[in-house]
Amino acid sequence: MGVFEMVTLPAVATDAAAILRSDLAADGDSFVAEVPKWLSDTGSWLIGVPLRIVLIVVVSLLLLAVVHRAIKVVTERVLRGKSHKPVLARTEIGAALLDTATLESPRREQRIRTLGSVLRSTSNILVTGIAVLLVLDELGINIAPLVASAGIVGVALGFGAQSLVKDFLSGVFLLMEDQYGVGDLVQIGDVTGTVESVALRVTRLRDVDGVLWIIRNGEILNVGNKTQGWARASVAIRVPYDANLPIVYEALQQAADDVMEDESLSGAFQSPPTVGGIENMTSQSLTIRVAARTDPAKVWPVTVALRERIREIIDERKIPLAPDVPPGLLA
Repeated sequence: MGVFEMVTLPAVATDAAAILRSDLAADGDSFVAEVPKWLSDTGSWLIGVPLRIVLIVVVSLLLLAVVHRAIKVVTERVLRGKSHKPVLARTEIGAALLDTATLESPRREQRIRTLGSVLRSTSNILVTGIAVLLVLDELGINIAPLVASAGIVGVALGFGAQSLVKDFLSGVFLLMEDQYGVGDLVQIGDVTGTVESVALRVTRLRDVDGVLWIIRNGEILNVGNKTQGWARASVAIRVPYDANLPIVYEALQQAADDVMEDESLSGAFQSPPTVGGIENMTSQSLTIRVAARTDPAKVWPVTVALRERIREIIDERKIPLAPDVPPGLLA
């Protein structure tokens, strides 16, 4: 090894060590300088983003609580009959809810509570959905693809569950429009029975044989309501063709008046009962009908009472009835 090499190697090593110490010192100074900035940025994020998320959650919960409370107050006041009519009566739904003269308590209560449940569920979905999107936006997540994906999923679900959606929408309109309610005697298609419950998806009817029919609301096209608002109690009798009509009319009117004066049925009549003229006529008989306009819930008791009293009157006054004829021979 030459003298030149012996002198050069220590010098190079010394320079390299100096350069290394200089770089380490520079890196250390840079790191020390960056720490406060990193801590400051992290602290700002921790104070800003989580705080805003907490604020979004708190505001959403408070909003839901206020909306639920408002819905509960309105429904309870309507149930008690103490709602502020000038305000609610301005809308079609409010006017229908406040029209209590012709509604039985169970039916009205079910309508109001079901509509309240629909309103609460709708508010939950809207407020929660908006809050989730705001939180994701605060976390720096691009919500545009999520909104687009949600739209696509919604369309797919709409096509796949369109019958279910149809049932629910039909149920909402059935309740809002008060087409029928609990206790009503209705005819839906080929089924005639008393409404036992009206839900958002299905309606339950009980026919005269005790069979419970469950009908999807989306499949209901036409409804015949026989008891909404008022009902007609009527009894028809057939007397011989040569019967003394003035005597028959007087006897039937007396029977109807006696039933109307009955204390147990006095509040059931909405108008005095009437005796019609000849409703039907054959070569052997005349058909005459007694009818009275009654409250829907009292139509059957009034009808039974009319039959019983008419039977007693015609027996007392010896008024004969026309003989029975095979079905199909009456005009």
